[in-house]
Amino acid sequence: MKTKPVLTLTDVNAILDAAQQEAEANDWKVTIAVADDGGHLLGLRRLDGAPAMTPDIASQKARSSALGARETQAFEDMINGGRNAFLSAPMQGLLAGGVPVMIEGQMAGTVGVSGVKPDQDVQIAKAGIAAVG
Repeated sequence: MKTKPVLTLTDVNAILDAAQQEAEANDWKVTIAVADDGGHLLGLRRLDGAPAMTPDIASQKARSSALGARETQAFEDMINGGRNAFLSAPMQGLLAGGVPVMIEGQMAGTVGVSGVKPDQDVQIAKAGIAAVG
C-alpha cells in the first residue's frame, strides 16, 4: 500500500503563523486558508482589516489549487491568454494566490491567500509553505 504525506494540525498552524508574519511585516491585510490535498479547509486566518470577501476567496483559491494540482496562477494565465471557456470549469478561485504544499514530491495540501496584489498573495502563501518545507 502506498503512503503519502499529509498536513497535521501542527503543520497547518506553522503555515498560518509564517504566512501571517510575512503579511504583517508588509502591512498587508489578508486572509490565509490552508486546505488538504482534496481542497477541504483545514485552517483559516483572517487578519485584522482584511476585507469581508477575502475568507471566501482565499478558501476557493486553496480548493482550486488542490483540485487542479497546481498554482492557481496557471488558471489565471490560461483565462488571460484567451482560454475563456475555462471560466465554465466547476471551480472558483481561479486567480493567483493558491499554491500547493509539496512534501517529498507529493501534494500534501494547499495554501490560498486573498487581500493584496496577486504576486503578494503568492509571496505570503510561499512564506507559509516554507515553514513546513
